[in-house]
Amino acid sequence: QPCWREYLTTRIEQNMVVNCTCPISECRAQPTTAFIYSIVSSQEIIAKYEKALLRRYVECCSNLTWCTNPQGCDQILLKDGLGYGAACSKCSWISCFNCNFPEAHYPASCSHMSRMTCAKCNHGFCWRCLKPWRPNHKDYYNCSAMVSKAAWQEKRFQDYNERCTFHHHAREFAISLRNSISSIREMPKIRNLTFVLDACKVLEQARKVLAYSCVYSYYNQDTESMDIVEQQTESLELLTNAL
Repeated sequence: QPCWREYLTTRIEQNMVVNCTCPISECRAQPTTAFIYSIVSSQEIIAKYEKALLRRYVECCSNLTWCTNPQGCDQILLKDGLGYGAACSKCSWISCFNCNFPEAHYPASCSHMSRMTCAKCNHGFCWRCLKPWRPNHKDYYNCSAMVSKAAWQEKRFQDYNERCTFHHHAREFAISLRNSISSIREMPKIRNLTFVLDACKVLEQARKVLAYSCVYSYYNQDTESMDIVEQQTESLELLTNAL
C-alpha cells in the first residue's frame, strides 16, 4: 500500500494520473477512482486529483470550455448555439468558442486573429504554427520587387494598429472608471449611480467592438462591403467618443 500511495501521489502531482496504469509493465489496468480514494489519504492530493478529473471531463466535452479571462477564472462555460461566445457568469469575461484567442473578437473573424503579414514582403502566415497562410506562396525571401508595396503595407498596418491599441486602452479606462464608481456607490449618502455604471458598461463594449473592427477592416479593405462597415464604424466611434 505505501508503494501505491507514493506512485499515485507522484502521478497526481505531475498531472499524469488520468491515464496512468499499473506500475507493473505487463499490466495495463488503470486504477479506479474508488481505489485511489482508498489509497491516498492527503486531502490536498485528492483535491488535485479531482481537479484533474474535471479538466479531463471539460476537454472531452465539445460543448464545454474554460473561461479564458487572462486575469484568471476557473469557471466552465457552455457552448450554446452558434454564437462567438457568452459572458462568464462569474467574471463577465466573453470568451471565443471557435478559436484559442483569449476573448470574443467580433466583428473580426477567428482567421483574422491568427493571421500575420510580413511588413517587408507581404507574406501571410499563421502566428500559431508559423506556416504560410497560402499553400502556394513562394519566394519567401525575394522581396526586392515589393519594397514600395511593403512600405505602404507597413504604414497601413501601423495606422490600424494604433487605432486598435487606442480603443483597447480606452476600454481599460472604461473598466477602471466603472470600478471607481462602484466603490463610490457603496459610500453612504451617495445618490444612485446605476445609470453611470450602465454607461460605463456600454462604453466598454463599444470600445471592444471598435478595436476588433480595426482588425476586420485591415484584412477586408478591398471588399465591396467595406464602405458600409467603415460608415458604421465611424458612426459608432463618434457616438462612443460623445458618451
